[in-house]
Amino acid sequence: MADVRLSIAGRPYDVHCADGQEDRIRQLAAIIDEKARSVQGGTEVRQLLFASLMLADETQEARGKVEKAAPQSDSLRAAVALAESREAAAKDELRAAQTREQEALAEARAAAEREATALAELEALRQGAPVVPAPPSGRHDRALMQIADRIEALATKVEQIP
Repeated sequence: MADVRLSIAGRPYDVHCADGQEDRIRQLAAIIDEKARSVQGGTEVRQLLFASLMLADETQEARGKVEKAAPQSDSLRAAVALAESREAAAKDELRAAQTREQEALAEARAAAEREATALAELEALRQGAPVVPAPPSGRHDRALMQIADRIEALATKVEQIP
């Protein structure tokens, strides 16, 4: 336990407090002393009585403000939570839209490449040049190429039959 010497309304007081609480006790005593000194005239007891009444009034007024503010604080917390959840949902939606856009762009590029290849083959046919198929680019194209190779091999065998 620590001992603290305080001066309130011009009178010294010795107070015991928990270790480490000395500065806090001095701060509180300074508030009481200020209130007691603001009371003009009267005895020391009267000064302390009015200081106590003023501090009790301030405390009650502060509690009333806190009670009035509590519902507003709760609604503000709820509004912040709602805004944060909407922000998270919007971010998720944006990411999903970006992914869909990238997939659509890749698909459009592949379609443009296929169209360019088909146009080049068509032009080659018009000019009478043999058409060399483009190498397969996707798993479906590879499967079609394998089937075409098998058909060609079977056709060669059929031609060799007497």
